[in-house]
Amino acid sequence: MGTSARKSTSAIAQDRADAHRPLSALLSQVLVAFTVELDSEFELRMAQLGFPGGRLSLAAWLNLLRFVGESPLSVGELTIQSLMEQTQIKHMLGCLERWGFVWVGTPRSVSKASLIAPMQARHGLQDGWGSGRGINARTNVQLTPMGVKASEVWEPLPNAVENRWRKRFGDEAASDVRQALEAIQNQFKFDLPHGLVDTRWRRRPFPAKSRESARNLSLPTLLSQLLLVFAIEFEPRSDTPLALCANTIRVLSEVPTPEAELPCLTGCSPEMCGLGWQLKPFVAVQPDPAAKRGKALNLTTRGLLAQQQYTKLTADIEKDWEKRFGAQQVSRLRNALLKLFDMEGNGPYPLLISEGLVPPQGVVRSGGSAPALGRMDVGSAALKRMRDLVIQTEAFVADPVHALPHYPMLDMNRGFGP
Repeated sequence: MGTSARKSTSAIAQDRADAHRPLSALLSQVLVAFTVELDSEFELRMAQLGFPGGRLSLAAWLNLLRFVGESPLSVGELTIQSLMEQTQIKHMLGCLERWGFVWVGTPRSVSKASLIAPMQARHGLQDGWGSGRGINARTNVQLTPMGVKASEVWEPLPNAVENRWRKRFGDEAASDVRQALEAIQNQFKFDLPHGLVDTRWRRRPFPAKSRESARNLSLPTLLSQLLLVFAIEFEPRSDTPLALCANTIRVLSEVPTPEAELPCLTGCSPEMCGLGWQLKPFVAVQPDPAAKRGKALNLTTRGLLAQQQYTKLTADIEKDWEKRFGAQQVSRLRNALLKLFDMEGNGPYPLLISEGLVPPQGVVRSGGSAPALGRMDVGSAALKRMRDLVIQTEAFVADPVHALPHYPMLDMNRGFGP
């Protein structure tokens, strides 16, 4: 990584004084930082086992694959265990089947089967292969050999990365984050998925809380569950989804902004932060006046209202949390998260949190090349996504305070990555 983007001491000091990011943004940035570090390690270990291109985010493991084994499991049972809606599971299973991590449909013997590249194995597979079509509660799911290896790699990684954080930030700072998260999670009245999910898909209430202690949950699960509760409280009170408000709408204004700058401003992938049907009511589009090609976006009246509503609602929800969970507990959580962005790094990295965002050699975030999931060769679209990930990673490392997204955007093209 180069150091040309490193900020001046005064600029860093100004960032450290910025304690006014919404609590949801702090939870998001720390969760994304943890996920990026873990995902890079997962990718590296999968390549070492002979599965180059086996990139898949922690969210897939926490929400789904940790329940699936070598023996068939019905989608109905998977819905109960994962606490996700069946519509969400069907979409995820289609991708995981297409990418070679699971078999869906007729039970098969994993021990006798050989792993065939999914793009070569389409002939003779069931109608709807690689999509959610035809999947219902009675449909069976089981791991392929690559899925088995992925599960073996995934299971110890959350604790391994948390131990890295203890060494990097120190036992006291790392313990403060965990204990602050646990103190609030222990007051929740219902069970939640272990990974972040889109709450707008939810059609039924979550079940009453079991006896599982927060102490037994991984750090990314604690972060995800608090962020999920924040989103659950935000969505019914807002006309605009939290993910859109916290990222693209937050960084736009009445002044036109080139669409090409959105990934840098939001920390999200071009596919997830660019102009889409969900954004159209909130932005006006025009040719970029500063370039020969491209678009520029500015907020419409409705977009400005959504931006203002986002600022007010996030502050209101944090005040509600102070009443419900205790002002001291919420303040403790905010300070513990902020401290992670206030610890000086070593060498070329301005902050300690940047060190974990530096990818190991050989993974895509460091400039390595690997086929997209489910493919045999590296296509032009995959090459572009790889370049985008390198650019995104360099921004995360250089300026995590501003570059990390204020809400995770799960991008299917990047294997559920942030």
